Amino acid sequence: MARTHRLRQHNLARQCAGEHWGRALVYAHSTNDGTKANWQPLPDHLIGTADLAEAFGRRFGLARAARLAGLLHDVGKYAPAFQARLDGAKQRVDHSTAGAAIVQQLARGGSFEDRITAELIAYAIAGHHAGLPDKRGGEAGAALAQRLEDFAMDPAMNVALDAAWRADLRAEAGDLLSEFKWGPTEQPTSAAEKSAAKVRSAFRIAMLGRMIFSCLVDADYKDTERFYARVENRQIDREWPALRDILPGLIRRFDRHMAGKRSADTPVNRLRAEIFDHVRARASDGSGLYTLTVPTGGGKTLASLGFALDHARIHGLDRIIYAIPFTAIIDQVAGIFRDVLGDGVILEHHSAIDDESPERPSASADTARSSEKKLKLAMEDWAAPLIVTTNVQFFESLFAARPSRCRKLHNIPRSVIILDEAQTLPRRLLVPCVRALDELARNYGCTIVLCTATQPALDQRNFAPGHQAGLPLEGRELAPDPQRLSEGLDRVTIRRAGDMNDDAIVSSLRQTDQGFVIVNSRRHALALYRAVQAAGLDGFAHLTTRQCAAHRRRILKGVRQRLKDREPCRLVATSLIEAGVDLDFPKGWRVEAGLDQIAQAAGRVNREGKRGRDDSVLTVFRSPDYPPPPEIKRLVGDMSRMLDKHDQLLSPAAMDDYFGEVYWRLDRGLDQEKILDDFKISANETDLAYRTVASKFRMIASIMEPVIVPYDDKARQAIADLSNPFVPSGKLARDLQPYVVLVPPMARRRLFDCGHAAFFEEATRGDQFAVLVTDSLYKDEVGLVWEDADYLAAEGLVI
Repeated sequence: MARTHRLRQHNLARQCAGEHWGRALVYAHSTNDGTKANWQPLPDHLIGTADLAEAFGRRFGLARAARLAGLLHDVGKYAPAFQARLDGAKQRVDHSTAGAAIVQQLARGGSFEDRITAELIAYAIAGHHAGLPDKRGGEAGAALAQRLEDFAMDPAMNVALDAAWRADLRAEAGDLLSEFKWGPTEQPTSAAEKSAAKVRSAFRIAMLGRMIFSCLVDADYKDTERFYARVENRQIDREWPALRDILPGLIRRFDRHMAGKRSADTPVNRLRAEIFDHVRARASDGSGLYTLTVPTGGGKTLASLGFALDHARIHGLDRIIYAIPFTAIIDQVAGIFRDVLGDGVILEHHSAIDDESPERPSASADTARSSEKKLKLAMEDWAAPLIVTTNVQFFESLFAARPSRCRKLHNIPRSVIILDEAQTLPRRLLVPCVRALDELARNYGCTIVLCTATQPALDQRNFAPGHQAGLPLEGRELAPDPQRLSEGLDRVTIRRAGDMNDDAIVSSLRQTDQGFVIVNSRRHALALYRAVQAAGLDGFAHLTTRQCAAHRRRILKGVRQRLKDREPCRLVATSLIEAGVDLDFPKGWRVEAGLDQIAQAAGRVNREGKRGRDDSVLTVFRSPDYPPPPEIKRLVGDMSRMLDKHDQLLSPAAMDDYFGEVYWRLDRGLDQEKILDDFKISANETDLAYRTVASKFRMIASIMEPVIVPYDDKARQAIADLSNPFVPSGKLARDLQPYVVLVPPMARRRLFDCGHAAFFEEATRGDQFAVLVTDSLYKDEVGLVWEDADYLAAEGLVI
């Protein structure tokens, strides 16, 4: 209602200006209508964006800053040159720098807090199309400082704006953080703590800038989307219910489901019930950081969900976010939640499809049609009440520069975040990940639960004073006595076997009807699978990231059924089954790795505790033909030092000791990319290298690119729907998520060059949907064999 009234006032003012002073209307977005009757007036867009950004920011105290960003983000479109661009002129026009310059001019003479906040808004405005810039350096013409200097030195740019923007917008830059509440900070005493506090302060400011940016780009996108949807009679993707409105019903459904699970009275189920009741009873505790340390098979997934539902209700939180390390299990977890809570409330988001071109964004993206082009992107805003996503999607978004990745960030504050299998955070990025989690808990009202059987020992007491990897976790454990739970759920014997080549593994599998083997690489898994196949063993299966998620889901369903029916079942897999995949084998083999991975592999043996401990064996071996990569080799060394120190190798004490060994060895390598060094703040200004950080922060060191596989009828229908412009790209990306295989960039390039893959509907969807067109490259047993691309291309030339 307020927005409608405000727009009506501005429409009236604009009409009066046109009638009395002959002032021409200025526009934000154009259509194919040459009369301009349905073009979007610029003040409408600026005020509409400001209203949305203000609403987004109000949830966590950034309403005023976000509104100002919305008002000024496109103020450069008042320039006659931009209006000519909308009329068809070919000259590129930078319409973002003007707003970045103006917001700092408005704050000049204000408080230090307002000047710094105005500078953060300047980063956001300057990057609302091209991506958050660095303050200095980087590619020519992209750095914020250089753009502002060029703007100040160019009289044509500086005076070309129609002065009417001042009357239209009435922008003010005072008290920008008056509603934002900074969380408590520890008072540093030693020199090391003071140095660490300075680094954390700069990181804190950088995160504030990201949140302003997120409010702006999501509001800009939504206002633009609504305009074009109205003009073109197109469908807007979807609207989600608010969590607070549906929580009572969700909790009732959850309670009914859990009541039905208490029927089987076994020792394992009794421990699960104790864990569940204890964790849920802690939901009334205050917000902040928690750990949940429960052995594999202890029911931590549902216990953490129960905590999240109750905690969100008690504290009035807006969202539940469940982050998982691997795409291999995201559909399993989302499926569990749908079974418990029903459809229509869960967004499953792990797509590799929903981003811009792999090339780094640049100032050239700031064009007249860039907003319209942005509507082609399959971007998620995380407005759903419950998000199931991956660690990659979650953390890379927190360090991203691109609008498509950052759009969702403003929906993370005031959430319960369950970080499942927390030990899988990449150690070379551990410090920036930990700083982001601490910041979300401290200043954005989040409750974060580090949930795992192998807790990664992040308590600040485990580190030197001021160390950036430490978190305030004393007294924050949700589980009842993790040591006792470890003893009560100790169901597996671990044996060390020394060297075992593939023939020895095949021989061992021949001697058991049911067993799995986990190795460290896709190459080894494929070779071992073929060896098992050649040996003629019954019930063999292969699980790898060469397969799309829908394929892996079908394989896992078959494996579970064979295990249940006590039929022969031999599974060869990579480490993707170690975290969260619900399997219960009597025996397993794991090639040497870190202690946390060994513990996770052990969790797939005797999961339900129905067999004796001595009959449930995980054999750890060395593979002479497939030596481990260097980092895993070092982790094997860290684990070996635990053998003489701990009788119970899988106990919390042994795990704590192991991670302490790993962190001590890595030390500075816990921020290998020196992410924290790229954020600085002085008494007068910020120096934030947003774009540099985005290029360096990669959860998976080797970049992979998506190829969509037409695996089944549902996939083929979604691919066909790409040609329907009325179906939003976001919906199609969600539908196609289970059919994506990530491949090395060079491999995808060969698929394209040899005619085996192509971008579908590139004119309307951009280069987002790369589809496999040669079905024979996707094998039912092993997935996508991209190495055959050249062979098949040559074979096609044979007459």
